[in-house]
Order: sequence, then structure tokens, then C-alpha cells
Amino acid sequence: MGAFTAGIDWSEKLNDLAVVDRTGHVLATHRFEATPLGIREALAVLSGLRASHGFSRKSVPVAIEASRGLLVAALRQHGQTVVPVHPTTVARYRGRINPGNRKKSDAGDATLLANILRTDGRLHRPLHHNSELAEALGALTRAQLRAARTRQHHYLRLRSQLRAVHPAAVTAWAHLDGRLFRPEAREVIALAPTSGSAARLTRRQIRAALERAGRTRLLDAEAERLHALFRVAALRNPPMVEEALGREVCATVRLLSEACAGADELAEAAGELFVQHPQFPIYRSFPGVGLLTGSRLLAELGDDPDRFATAKGMAAYAGARPFTWASGDSRKVMHRRTSNKRLAACGHYWAFSTLTNSPECRAYYDRRRAAGDRHTAALRRLFARLLSSLHHCLRHGEEFDASAWPRPPEPPPR
Repeated sequence: MGAFTAGIDWSEKLNDLAVVDRTGHVLATHRFEATPLGIREALAVLSGLRASHGFSRKSVPVAIEASRGLLVAALRQHGQTVVPVHPTTVARYRGRINPGNRKKSDAGDATLLANILRTDGRLHRPLHHNSELAEALGALTRAQLRAARTRQHHYLRLRSQLRAVHPAAVTAWAHLDGRLFRPEAREVIALAPTSGSAARLTRRQIRAALERAGRTRLLDAEAERLHALFRVAALRNPPMVEEALGREVCATVRLLSEACAGADELAEAAGELFVQHPQFPIYRSFPGVGLLTGSRLLAELGDDPDRFATAKGMAAYAGARPFTWASGDSRKVMHRRTSNKRLAACGHYWAFSTLTNSPECRAYYDRRRAAGDRHTAALRRLFARLLSSLHHCLRHGEEFDASAWPRPPEPPPR
């Protein structure tokens, strides 16, 4: 680290800045708001540390307990080096300095953050430099993931409610892709949310609901199937209770429809940005990588060419490489759980999808299973292998070539 290090303890209203020198002496403190004027004041404090033509405030790293947000974005837009430090790490440093003192203050935390960079700056990485397109793609994919989780939450709520008031609707679309996510399922349930109202539906009403949902094939057969299913005798609640529960079902159906529309809209927007990125052909050349999977991979890995020096580092960041715990005579090789959770989850589905899209990936998975790996462990190793190929392709600007992987053995002639 240089002659000075800085720390910022941020909050919703006021932020505390502290600057220390190489000896840990506090040179400057300042409290500012997260406004354009406040940012200029904080940068002026850093610029006034030394009256020298060879000094630049951009050489002063700033530690903060956040990796994104308006304050972080503003500092980076002004060329300031930002080093994110996890709040748990800060708490442990606080206890290391004085284990028995539980005193805490915003100004003290800012000084502590600056001292963390002063003493252990080499152990903390500054934020990588992604392009604006990659940052926007990251915002969209994370929003889409939150929307997908909200959609799943409403789906589970709807299924639970239907079991209490309309059990036939739970099984009506269970054999079809999407189940209750299907537009036709939501349309029919909104029309008749209870067993009693569904039993009174006519074939023409069901057919019209299917048409409104966008279905065009086998309308009469599907209407006949649902009509027969809904007329089967089922357990019923008292009429007033059934009506009340039906209103709750209708409300949940509306929430589910909105969540589905939001998740689909965000996925489409992410795909549009992904296509515009220069690395799009490289990601799409890999087996099992669609628009959404590729968008998530690019968003979490970023496009900074200096972020991952080796493929092992990229795999460790994704949780695809094990780590060794050794103490005395004990030595264990365990699954790495500290990782980018979003990237690890995406990698699991990516590796699984390649089993039916790439003979080479399937052969590698089968070899790992034959060696004793469980299903999840074999997929994790396959994900690490794919990341190794991806790292090479991104480094050299090449598209994926399946011939680089060992070919699966050919079956013996009959």
C-alpha cells in the first residue's frame, strides 16, 4: 500500500471518512452525505493530504463495507480505488485489537477500515473493473433471480391454498411442463378458484379460458378433460368459507401472474444486453449455455481480463474447487462453501444441462461417477472443467471447441 489509506463507514444518511498514514496515525476525518456535494468534499480531503505534484488522491485506496451502491459507484466514477471488506471481517478485526472492549462508533469503524488496508491491504482485493455493459447485465440478472424467487414463492402459496379449497386444480396440470405456472392454468383457476365453482363450469367456458391464455391446439380435448376432472366429487368447505378461500386464491393468482411477467421481462432484457456484449459468441459456443445462463455467467464473472489470473482462481470463486483443511495429523479435503452463491447455482444447472447436449461432458461425468463421486460432486467437477475451458477461451478470444476434450469411447462392434 502507499503512504495513505482511507476507510469509509457508510450509512443511509451520513458517512464517516478517516485517513491514516503508514504508522496508523489519523491524518484526517470527515463526515459527509451521499450527495454530489458530499462526494466532492470527501475527495477534497483525499486531495489535500500532500501538497506535491507527484501525489494523486487516486493512489489512496478506500475500504468500505459494501461492493455496490450509489456511494461506491460515485467513488469509482471519480477514479478512486475501492476495496470492499466484509462486515464480518471488520467485526473480527475489531475484536483482535481489543477483545474486551465492545465500544463501537462510526468514526472508529472508518479508522478501523483504513487500518485494515494499512496492515493487510495485500490480502484484500479492490473492486474489479467491469465494463458498463457487464455491470448493467449484472443488475438485470440479479433482479431476474430475485423475481424468479418471488415467482416460486407465490407458486408454492397458490399450491398450498388450492389443496385446501380446490384439490383437482393441483393435479390438473401436474403432468405438463410448467404446471401452475402455465398461463392456461392461471386463467382457468382465476375463472373458478374453488371446487364448487369449477364443477359448475361448462365446456364452452373452459375452452374460452384456454383461448384467452393463448392455447391454440387440442382445445376441445383439453376442455373435455378439465370438465370431467372438475366434476369428480371432492371434499368441500362450507359455502361461505369456500367463497372466502376462493377470494384468497384469486389474489394469489394475480400475484403469481405479475411475478411471472416480471421475471420473463427481466430475462428478456438480460438476453438483449447479453447479445450486445463482445464475449457473447464465446459464451454461446459452450454446450448448454442459453441466453439466461450465459447472461448470469458473464454477469457474475465480469469482463475484466485481469480479474482471474488462473482457471483455478475462477473455479474457486465459483465454489467448484475443493479446499484442504489441515491441522496436526488431521487432513480433510472438503467442498468449498464460501463462494459466489449465484454463480455456483448457475454452474450446477449449466453442468447438468450439458449432459444431454455434449457427449464429451457426459463422458466426463460418467467417469467421475465411476470413480466414486456422487451426482452433485460429479457435476461440480464438470463445472470446474467447463470453467477451465471458459477461462482459456476468454484469455485467447477463442470459441469453445469440443475436440479439446477427450472423446467418449466408441461402443465395440457387434
